Amino acid sequence: MEYKRYKAVFFDWDGTAVLSRKAPVQEAAAAMGPLLRQGIRLVIVSGTTMENIAGGELEKYFTKEELNNLYLGLGRGAFNYAFRDGEPYVFSHMVPDEKGIEKIHRACFEVHMGLKRDYGFDTDIVFSRPNYCKIDLMPEAVRGDNLFMQEDELWLLREKLAGHGIRGGLKALMALAEEAGREQGLKVKPTCDAKYLEVGSSSKSDNVERVFEKIREDMAAEAGKAMLSAEDCAFWGDEFVGIEEGIFGSDSFMRTELTKGGDFFDVSEVAGVRPEGVVRCGGGVERFLEFLRSQRI
Repeated sequence: MEYKRYKAVFFDWDGTAVLSRKAPVQEAAAAMGPLLRQGIRLVIVSGTTMENIAGGELEKYFTKEELNNLYLGLGRGAFNYAFRDGEPYVFSHMVPDEKGIEKIHRACFEVHMGLKRDYGFDTDIVFSRPNYCKIDLMPEAVRGDNLFMQEDELWLLREKLAGHGIRGGLKALMALAEEAGREQGLKVKPTCDAKYLEVGSSSKSDNVERVFEKIREDMAAEAGKAMLSAEDCAFWGDEFVGIEEGIFGSDSFMRTELTKGGDFFDVSEVAGVRPEGVVRCGGGVERFLEFLRSQRI
């Protein structure tokens, strides 16, 4: 497959750049380094934290000059990083205050209790994220080290929802989360990757837009003018596939009004509908690294 040349590449980490959080990162770093030296901006967009990207030691794989062109948008909008003198720093964040995160926790607990009370549907909740909660819809399904969506999870979720009499499927769950948020005085942004319903005040859309604007600012400072448009950017992930009609995986949130003019690629092998404009490449991690290698001059 032939690709055009891009000025910036936004990409998911788990399942796209590396197979799992415990997998070696040397191959990904080797593919990224030459592009960073060329001045191509690379942006890791992930729901996880800095500690889970290359074991929290990502900067050791690159020189200070290379790191000047590396950015991270992490935690569903929570933290956006650039590098200065070889060290990461947060240039913007969307972390609620103590009262805000308490409201998110209360909303998610109400979803949990409502499903238990009305449908006998058991869930677990991960409360430890700084700006959202993860409601585990399938606690019995263990992902192990592969934390991205597995192909059979879509079928398992649909079967489980139907078996508990939940009409409306996942849309009903997301509507329940939105209503629980409103009851707390919050506008929440629920997303789902089949196993987890994630409920918080921000999403990958916020990461992508904040980092996109930061890159424009940095390029303007270097050249005296903004030199980046959405058409100059590629967006790669493995969780674009539709879970239900009109509901897509977390990587679909990289496509916003600001970025929709870019090129979007999905390395997942999972069958299903993708959002308009997303090219299904398949091939997993190796396909993405092949793309990075193709961008070398």
